Amino acid sequence: MTDLTNLFLVFAAHQCFRALKLIKRDCLPSLHIARCASAVSVPRITTHYTIHPRDKDKRWEGVNMERFAEEADVVIVGAGPAGLSAAIRLKQLAAEHSKEIRVCLVEKASQIGAHTLSGACLEPRSLQELFPDWKERGAPLNTPVTEDKFGILTKKYRIPVPILPGLPMVNHGNYIVRLGHFVSWLGEQAEALGVEVYPGYAAAEVLFHEDGSVKGIATNDVGIQKDGAPKATFERGLELHAKVTVFAEGCHGHLAKQLYKKYNLREKCQPQSYGIGLKELWTIDEKKWKPGRVEHTVGWPLDRHTYGGSFLYHLNEGEPLVALGFVVGLDYQNPYLNPFREFQRWKHHPSVQPTLEGGTRIAYGARALNEGGFQSIPKLTFPGGLLIGCSPGLMNVPKIKGTHTAMKSGMVASEAIFSQLINENLQSKTIGLDVQEYEENLKKSWVWKELYAVRNIRPSCHSILGVYGGMIYTGVFYWLLRGMEPWTLKHPGPDFAQLKPAKDCTPIEYPKPDGKISFDLLSSVALSGTNHEHDQPAHLTLKDDSIPVSRNLAVFDGPEQRFCPAGVYEYIPLETGEGSRLQINAQNCVHCKTCDIKDPSQNINWVVPEGGGGPAYNGM
Repeated sequence: MTDLTNLFLVFAAHQCFRALKLIKRDCLPSLHIARCASAVSVPRITTHYTIHPRDKDKRWEGVNMERFAEEADVVIVGAGPAGLSAAIRLKQLAAEHSKEIRVCLVEKASQIGAHTLSGACLEPRSLQELFPDWKERGAPLNTPVTEDKFGILTKKYRIPVPILPGLPMVNHGNYIVRLGHFVSWLGEQAEALGVEVYPGYAAAEVLFHEDGSVKGIATNDVGIQKDGAPKATFERGLELHAKVTVFAEGCHGHLAKQLYKKYNLREKCQPQSYGIGLKELWTIDEKKWKPGRVEHTVGWPLDRHTYGGSFLYHLNEGEPLVALGFVVGLDYQNPYLNPFREFQRWKHHPSVQPTLEGGTRIAYGARALNEGGFQSIPKLTFPGGLLIGCSPGLMNVPKIKGTHTAMKSGMVASEAIFSQLINENLQSKTIGLDVQEYEENLKKSWVWKELYAVRNIRPSCHSILGVYGGMIYTGVFYWLLRGMEPWTLKHPGPDFAQLKPAKDCTPIEYPKPDGKISFDLLSSVALSGTNHEHDQPAHLTLKDDSIPVSRNLAVFDGPEQRFCPAGVYEYIPLETGEGSRLQINAQNCVHCKTCDIKDPSQNINWVVPEGGGGPAYNGM
């Protein structure tokens, strides 16, 4: 205990000494003049160290960049359904075999479940495998599905479509859940089994051994000014080393992006395709409340060439609560399309508005989701690590469900990892273990079979008939052949490449929100509980600060100001009155990753902000 105390005293002394040096250096007039001159000559939007390295910045001279390190057997990045299921399964196996395994799980949200957003209609198959006694344990699955409805919307009418047995949209046996609450419950189960769960710690960097295998991760540094300079309170992040690092970041994880490139994991798969899902929670008139009802629609307000649709779920949570949302495929072509405003417009449809009239909106949020399916799954393993859940894109797109497949992938991964950890005769070629058995075993599981069977449904929507062509394909080929057709359709390419120049498209006129059914963007973001430390570099980084105006605005009329569901990107007039500049309101960011996906110039790179920042969803 004395040695540990001395260590912290030495650390504190270093911090004080460094603070004095920073104060002295930052007060030098010459540096202040240099900064001002730089700001005038070269306007800078991005100040993050991933774009402007600190080793080339004089303000960081003399700053102690040493990090403390911790050793674990397994480190898991992301406390969603996949990451928590993996952690739980590892500790279950350790207990069954009387083995001691240290499992550390880091999560960027301030609380487990605070960044989780989904519809959500949960298929309990994986939960049943993980915890056969989940009901006795109090899992928050309170609303069994009692009614399934599907329809095609025109501007004024709703055309009902029968849901035939065996189609992906059948929800018999499923539960409507508030996924954030379910994830929070999983977190409690993980901690009870001995998993070390660290909310509020964002994994910012992948660490590597000299042999190229993954060594672990480093959490983000804190105490950096908005202009990129260190504060007196600057602290380096913590390194977590492990024999195996599991990446469960969710859709379009920023560390997974780096791993794809380093290990060429996407060499043999098609580009991932995505959608943006927007969601609200409402309390409604009890007379209109139908607990257990599930409704889905396609059609209006989108045209047939824009993939998307809606959901409206009636929850049984002790009050008349409904979850409603709208999904737009991010392979849309018209840069004037605004997913948020399409969502608000949809709520005014004659088949939707009556349910909401007299009700109160209590929450809002948004998140990107994988839509590439089977064709877009990358290689899942590499020396020292592996990918699970929505990170590699294991969502069943026509089912609009990914929680059950994410959980199962985490469980399969843990069984393969545990087998290697306890193998005393294992001879690894790299320091970090290469658990290739995980991918082999996943391909033998029901997850692979399920994703393969529906592989052609989403890409079938790219025909001349659009979404309706996809419905016909599902009704004919899937219903008859159950995915056994001897062909695999392709996606047209990455989503960002589908956007057409503004000159080739018609602007979309959206109605003004009425403040009762439809709402403006900023009042919506306020309901997400989103908050970030203001005085930190924007985590929405630009590889080139000139691109937004010179290309995105000039060619596509600044689509980022429309596809962002949180008002992060804003083009404002220059003081001279000539031209515009991009302003990034990073504090609004709900961590949906849409900008990183849809930016037509692929100039935006989303990185983690200080741990704990972002939305504060309550059961979304």
